[in-house]
Amino acid sequence: MARRQTLAAAAAALAMAALAAGCGQAGETEAAADKGELTVGVSTLGQSFPFPAAVTKGIKAEAERLGVEVIEVDAQGEAQKQSSDIQDLIGQQPDGVLLLPVDSSVAAGMADGLKQAGIPTVAVASQVGDPKSRELTDVYPGLVALATQDEYAAGRTAGELALEVLPDGGEIAVVEGTAGFAETHQRYRDFEAPAKEKGVELKVVARQPGDWLPEKAQSACQNMLAAHPDVKLFYAESDDMGVGCAKAVKAAGSDAAVIGVGGSKLGIDGVKSGDLYGTVCYKPEDLGARAMKVLHEQLTGAKKHDAEFVTYDTPAITKDNVGECKPQW
Repeated sequence: MARRQTLAAAAAALAMAALAAGCGQAGETEAAADKGELTVGVSTLGQSFPFPAAVTKGIKAEAERLGVEVIEVDAQGEAQKQSSDIQDLIGQQPDGVLLLPVDSSVAAGMADGLKQAGIPTVAVASQVGDPKSRELTDVYPGLVALATQDEYAAGRTAGELALEVLPDGGEIAVVEGTAGFAETHQRYRDFEAPAKEKGVELKVVARQPGDWLPEKAQSACQNMLAAHPDVKLFYAESDDMGVGCAKAVKAAGSDAAVIGVGGSKLGIDGVKSGDLYGTVCYKPEDLGARAMKVLHEQLTGAKKHDAEFVTYDTPAITKDNVGECKPQW
C-alpha cells in the first residue's frame, strides 16, 4: 500500500513537471507577474533622436509605475545593430519586448525571432513589415500590438492644412524623411487626398530627403527653391525638417509656407513665431506609456491583445490653437 502511494506521488510530481514545461513562456510570465518580477526589454532605434528618446521616457515612467524592470538597448539608428541587439535580448529572456524599429522591413525578421523565442512583443512608434505592401493597421502577425500614431491620418491632416494655405492649389515641394523609414511613405500617402476631394491640384514639383534633420532639410529646401522659385508650400514630414526648411525660405526671400508634422518643441515654437504655418500634434511620452501598459496587460493576463492596432488622436495645430499641443519632445 505504501509503495503504491509512493508511486502515485511520483507520478503526480512528474505530471506537474510536464504541465509546467508545457506552459512554457506563459507559465513563466504568470509566475513572474505573481512575484512582481517582470522584466521588459526595450530596443530603441536611437536615444540621440528626440522622438524615440521621448517615447522611451514614457516607457520608463510607466514601467516604474507598474514595478517593471527595463533592459534598454540602443540601435543608434542602425538596423544591423538593432538586429544584433534583439539577439542579445533573446539571450537574456525578458518577459516581453518593446521594439522601436529602425527599418520596418528589417524589423519583420526581428519580430519573427522574438515570436519563435516565445517573447511577447509590442512594436512602438513605427510599423513592422514593408509599409508599401502592408497597411499600417494590418499589424504584423505574432505581435501583441502595434502602438503608434496613425501616420496616414496625420498625413491627411497635414494635407488639410495645405489646403488652407493654397485653397486654389499651386506648386508645392516635399521634404522627405530617411529612406527605409515607414513614416517616409506613410506621412505622404493621404496628404493629397483633401485637395483631390475638392478638385484642387497641389502640384508636387520637387522632393528631396531631409533625413529628419534641420540642417539637411535646410539644404534640401535651398536646392528646391533654386530650381523652383515659384513653390508656394513646403510639406516637411517632420517638425525638425520644417524648421530647417523655414530658414531656407527666409534666406531666399520666398513667401512659401511650411507645414511640419510632430508637435515637437521646435515645431510648436515655429508655429508660434510664424516660421511654420502649422503642424500635427504627436505625444511620444504618452505613446510610450501606452505601449508599456498594453504589454503589461498581456504579460499579467489583465487583458489579452492579438496583433492589435493601438493609437491616439493627432490634431492639426496652427497659431489659432497652438496652446492645445504641449510638446513632449
